[in-house]
Amino acid sequence: MELYGVLIMLTVIVSTETQVVHTDDIFLGCSDTEKEFLIGFDGEELFHSDFIRKEGVVTVPDFADSISFPGFYENSAAQLEVCKQNLAIASKAHNSPDEQLDPPDASIYSKDDVVLDVENTLICHVTGLFPPPVNISWTKNNQIVTQDISLSQYREKNDGTFNIFSSLKFTPAEGDIYSCTVSHKALESNFITKTWDVDVAVPGVGPDVFCGVGLTLGLLGVAAGTFFLIKGNNCN
Repeated sequence: MELYGVLIMLTVIVSTETQVVHTDDIFLGCSDTEKEFLIGFDGEELFHSDFIRKEGVVTVPDFADSISFPGFYENSAAQLEVCKQNLAIASKAHNSPDEQLDPPDASIYSKDDVVLDVENTLICHVTGLFPPPVNISWTKNNQIVTQDISLSQYREKNDGTFNIFSSLKFTPAEGDIYSCTVSHKALESNFITKTWDVDVAVPGVGPDVFCGVGLTLGLLGVAAGTFFLIKGNNCN
C-alpha cells in the first residue's frame, strides 16, 4: 500500500435570503515517493507546502485575505511525518494489499490563442490517475525539452483519483510540433503521448481570388464583344 491520504472537508452554509454552500478542503497525502499538503476553498487552491524548497506557497490573489501565518509550513511538515507513520502502520496491519490502479488520461492545449512569435503556454492536463506518482515529459520536434516547465500539485477528484497539470512556456513558430508523454504504472504500455502542432489560422484568400477571376472574365467578355461588333460593322 503506497499511498496514504487524509481529506478534511468543512461545509459552511451562509444564511441570507437564500442558502449558499461553501466547502473548505484540507488534503494531506504521502507515499513512498510523494508528499503533499494543500488547503482549498470551493475547489480552488489557497495554499500548499513546497517540500522541495521547504516553504509554504500562498496562491490566492494579493487582494484576498491571506491564510498563512508563521509556522504554517513547519506545521504541515510535522503532519507529513505523522502521515508517514500512519502509512507504515496501515501497510503492516493490512499486509500490503494490492492497490487500486486507475490509468490516467491526458489532453494538451494552449493557454491563449496562438499567434506566431508571441510567447504562450502549453498545458498538459492529466486526469483520473491513481495512485501518484505520474511522470510527465515534453518534446519539441522530437527533441526533449527541460526548460520553462512547471508542474502543479496533485488535485484530488470526488472519485478519489487525481488530476495534475504540467505547463510549458513556448513561442509558436510555423511547423513546430510539441508533445507531452505521461508515464504511469496503470497504463498498458506504461505511457501515453499527446501531440500538438502550431496551427495558426491564415486569412482566407478565396473571396479575393473569385473577385479577381470574375473581373478578368468580365473584361475578356467586354473585349470579345467589342471585337465582334467591329467585325460586324465592317461586313456591312
